[in-house]
Amino acid sequence: MVMGEFTQETDVLVIGGGPGGYAAAFRAADLGMDVTMVEADAGPGGVCLFRGCIPSKTLLYVTELMHDAQRASEMGISFADLKIDLDRLREWKDKVVGRLAKGLVELTKRRGILYLQGKATLEDENHARVQNSGSSHVRFKHAIIATGSSTRTMAGAQFEPGGRIMDSTGALELADIPERLLVVGGGFVGLEIGSVYASLGSKVTLVENNGQLMPGIDRDLSKPLASRLDALFKSIHYNTNVTSIEEDDSGVNVIFDGAIEKKTQRFDRVLAAIGRVPNSQGIGLENTKVTVNERGFIVVDQQRRTTDEKIFAVGDVTGGAMLAHKAMHEGKVAAEVISGMPSAFDFQAVPAVLYTDPQIAVCGLSEEAAKKRGRNVKVTRFPWSASGRAVSMGVPQGMTKMIIDPETQRVLGVGIVGREAGEMISEGVLAIEMGALAEDVGLSIHPHPTLSESEEEAAEAFLGSSTHILPQKR
Repeated sequence: MVMGEFTQETDVLVIGGGPGGYAAAFRAADLGMDVTMVEADAGPGGVCLFRGCIPSKTLLYVTELMHDAQRASEMGISFADLKIDLDRLREWKDKVVGRLAKGLVELTKRRGILYLQGKATLEDENHARVQNSGSSHVRFKHAIIATGSSTRTMAGAQFEPGGRIMDSTGALELADIPERLLVVGGGFVGLEIGSVYASLGSKVTLVENNGQLMPGIDRDLSKPLASRLDALFKSIHYNTNVTSIEEDDSGVNVIFDGAIEKKTQRFDRVLAAIGRVPNSQGIGLENTKVTVNERGFIVVDQQRRTTDEKIFAVGDVTGGAMLAHKAMHEGKVAAEVISGMPSAFDFQAVPAVLYTDPQIAVCGLSEEAAKKRGRNVKVTRFPWSASGRAVSMGVPQGMTKMIIDPETQRVLGVGIVGREAGEMISEGVLAIEMGALAEDVGLSIHPHPTLSESEEEAAEAFLGSSTHILPQKR
């Protein structure tokens, strides 16, 4: 600390302004604490708002509209040839982000939170320095680290602004629509952004080092999406790795290893989507008692406490599912614990949603996980080919499945693939968190015809009372 330098006093210092950070800051302020939030961006929102969730879902919704327009021809409705105005599409994306960003800035101000744009470095368990245009010194009673994660780099690849090898941030800028795009990674980011570019006209080649798309998701849920992407993408190659990548002024040369015939190919752009790593370096953790594990994640307990009693951590930097909604709940828990409330992050079902067409949404125990654990479960499935609503919408390829304990009848997991799966999964989350039985879901009257009705029928399939499919053996 420099002699004579001004020191800002605060009850809670939140380092990071993404969903975990701003949720923590807002909750702490609502509980009567003085809060200071530090973030490199001009306002709160983080990667999710500015470079991830919101821009990607905005573009995915646009591509969904395009798919609907194409599907409508089967229903007797024909549109003129679809035209893509890339400039206006970028403007729409930026407008959506800007509107939400403005709302978060206003909420920050109205809660009386001091927002500092800059980079915070912990100096000890009570002090931090904030580097920006000048320098600020902050003394805090408690700190909440919410620094998030960054794209995992690929050997030989450099993510340079305007470069041909892109991470998700670069891809969402929509600099152009490349004729040939390589997507490395068949997880959430690769499939979502790959779908956007394919819908906009790129010939997309996807490689995945696993034997299926969305590793960790039950194969019966990923199969309808794989079929859709087989038609949308130029090609998909499983059990394939990139061994060499070299960018020049006009393209990217790539050498592959694995189950792909042509080992050397050239692309206009490459999207690297091979996972994320925690932002735990360079924030001064070495000056505290905070413990970091071998993978770089900050170690926390259920109350989001680190091994330094004054410091908490939430979100991607702590590991587990790297999801904005999980980070937000963790942020609230941290703020509540600091305030003295008996709060803990103790959830049975954290939902995950893939916003492709069709969407995939899951929560709770999966069928594959149950098999690996040797747990006895009953799996029921309701095919959307038997759903009046799905058929009338022209999307009968979906499915709703439930994982049920055959003895207690408790709903342990739910998986949905199909249109609006992300909007439907919350009923599954509530059922699991409330300890609902299959009978509770099956006897709850759902409106007909709806997609959500498929959850009732999946539960009824377990009970042997499903109307629109034949009874399954128990």
